[in-house]
Amino acid sequence: MINVTCGIIIIADKILVAQRSEKMKLPLKWEFPGGKVEDNEKNEECIVREIREEIDIEIKIVKKLTNSIYDYGTFKINLIPFIANYISGNIKHLEHKDYRLLDKSELMNLDWAGADLPIVEELIKIEL
Repeated sequence: MINVTCGIIIIADKILVAQRSEKMKLPLKWEFPGGKVEDNEKNEECIVREIREEIDIEIKIVKKLTNSIYDYGTFKINLIPFIANYISGNIKHLEHKDYRLLDKSELMNLDWAGADLPIVEELIKIEL
């Protein structure tokens, strides 16, 4: 099983979502940005590093949500979600095809990666 962190990043009362590129596994699916936890790395360190590497912004973790374990058939992931506030930087397209800033009410309109969907469902039910 692959441990992967993801960030539900709040920017000006909107939620940042990312569309996977055509070259990635699960092409064009939507997700919360993040990445694989490295050896001897804490989950909290991973999400801050991955967000810096993938979209070149700084974040501050606010809260952890429930992990989502998902079997894609050829691989299985443990998706570890963190709500985080945007601190600084300009969003850059370093890995993803597209980014959007959405209201919670718009999230279910996207074609989500399977592991992210339970996180979307939990997020819709909580206060941000």
